[in-house]
Amino acid sequence: MFDSNSAVERIKNHLAYKLGQAMIDFKQNGGGYIALFKKFYKIKKQHKKEQKIYQQTIQVFPQLKYPSLEKCSDYEQALRYKFHLSYMLGEVLIKAYQNWYKGAGFKLKNNIKKANKEFQIFREIFKEFDQINSSILEGLIDNKQLFLKEFPRIKNILKIHQDYKAILDNIFHNFNYFIQNFDLIEEWLLSDDFKERYKKENHPYPSLLNPKKLNDETEDINYNNIPAELAWEMNLPLPDRYKFVLVGESASSHSAIVRFLKFCNVNIIHDHYELTARMYFILNFNLFLSNNKCNILYIENAAFSLRYGSNKHKVMLYNNNEIKNRFLFNLNKNITILYVVRDPISRISSFIKRKLRHKNTNYININSKFKDIFYNNLFYPIDLENEITLIDYINDINNGGMFEMFNTINYSKSNNILYIDHDLLKPNNVCNLMSNLSTILKFDLPSDTSYFKKMIMHKFWSYLPLILKIDVSIIIEITYNKTEYMIDLFSFFNINSFIFNEKIYAYTNNKELNIIKENNNLYKSIFTFLNNFIDNFNYYYNDYLKNIRDEKYILHYFKNNIKDRQILKQILDKELSHIKQHRPDIVASWKYYQEFEKICKDG
Repeated sequence: MFDSNSAVERIKNHLAYKLGQAMIDFKQNGGGYIALFKKFYKIKKQHKKEQKIYQQTIQVFPQLKYPSLEKCSDYEQALRYKFHLSYMLGEVLIKAYQNWYKGAGFKLKNNIKKANKEFQIFREIFKEFDQINSSILEGLIDNKQLFLKEFPRIKNILKIHQDYKAILDNIFHNFNYFIQNFDLIEEWLLSDDFKERYKKENHPYPSLLNPKKLNDETEDINYNNIPAELAWEMNLPLPDRYKFVLVGESASSHSAIVRFLKFCNVNIIHDHYELTARMYFILNFNLFLSNNKCNILYIENAAFSLRYGSNKHKVMLYNNNEIKNRFLFNLNKNITILYVVRDPISRISSFIKRKLRHKNTNYININSKFKDIFYNNLFYPIDLENEITLIDYINDINNGGMFEMFNTINYSKSNNILYIDHDLLKPNNVCNLMSNLSTILKFDLPSDTSYFKKMIMHKFWSYLPLILKIDVSIIIEITYNKTEYMIDLFSFFNINSFIFNEKIYAYTNNKELNIIKENNNLYKSIFTFLNNFIDNFNYYYNDYLKNIRDEKYILHYFKNNIKDRQILKQILDKELSHIKQHRPDIVASWKYYQEFEKICKDG
């Protein structure tokens, strides 16, 4: 019974396939040419009848219309049937019938021989290469004659690179483009440059086009006329329009330097978001093509993990190794890489000492309990008190991209790495750093450099800002950020709102302030709440500091856990090998890492 949901059956039901199969049967069984032509006539007549019945049926019952071939589960298999000898012979017969009055009958014998030869070619290709998928098959169908014309040269390319899987995958993935631009691609894939840059190193992301020509605007095909999406599919490197690469690592003030560079009008995409490698490539590709000023490629080694309870359930919130690897492998070896680094013990501390606020708990009211505001609604991203060890967590974030310096440098093969220590980004050093970078990298400093001295990651960022809602008419923002043209209620009520030398603000506007002034009960309740707010904030933050999981906490842990200490040492020995060799002064300045090394040495 005919299955309309089977693409294979529907291809076999095509007139071409049925005519071709009749010809094959004739060749195998004989029977005379008159009988063969009668068979052709009957097949064509029956096929026409079936098509007429189908069209009449779907006019009355449109729901019975066959689904498109592409939606059938066996679509890819069905496309292969178009390269069966039956189908190819049938196409020759149909074409001969359509052009009979032009003398096509005299060419029929030669065209049948040609179809047999073409069938053998396609059978050879399908047998030799297992990468053939529906996209490639569609490309072959659309560009069949072009493919057959260049087959000896195409076969030569595939044979030469038969042991280089990455380029074969690229060719077959972009087969339409490969066939349509074969001369250009052939020249590139047979060049010494391709051999040295990609094949010799077994490069995992070989470009389908010559990057040098792509960067030349006088070439017919260059970056300006290739869509970013297609460039990604063909493994093209990014346009050579960025001056240097910035590599940031989690808990190393990487976000700070990105903001400082943006403040200097440097063009940079900051990928501290859930971007796929493809999305990130497209953003950078379009950025570099649209800007001729100071462009930076930013690569971030970042990971963040939450672990809960004895079942050790793990959630990786952020991991962009795919982004990192794709771009590092395609970097120019002579490009300068700025690498932001920090004492690894301090980096670990930043992960485990930070508290996070539960979702939607930053909205409070006059009756909110201060224990909820400052304690219950906050949590540590790692639960070290419920059978989760520190080394377990370190392994989590290491697997997610925490310690990637060794791999980053190894993949990039850069000869020019400029390390930037975390301490240079502190307020008393950052202006000198940015001045030096502007000289080295040729960007302009703003006239006002006070922005560089602002604390990017505030000590109270887990706690504030909070939104205090009194009613629909009064909303007060409690924050550590100073805002112009707003009224600070702490100052208005003469409440000392300094906590650990940091000023806290409670902002409202003139309209809301007038409402507060006119309502004595409201005035007293807000004053009491804000006064108690500061007292409780002081108390709970002081309690947090007493139990903080800082560098000393980490060193104490590893001093008392020999096996775990050995695991971390092994990680860091590999991780820091390059910087120890080229910038031993930076490593020597890392106080807590040096203490960790001393603990390891003392046993």
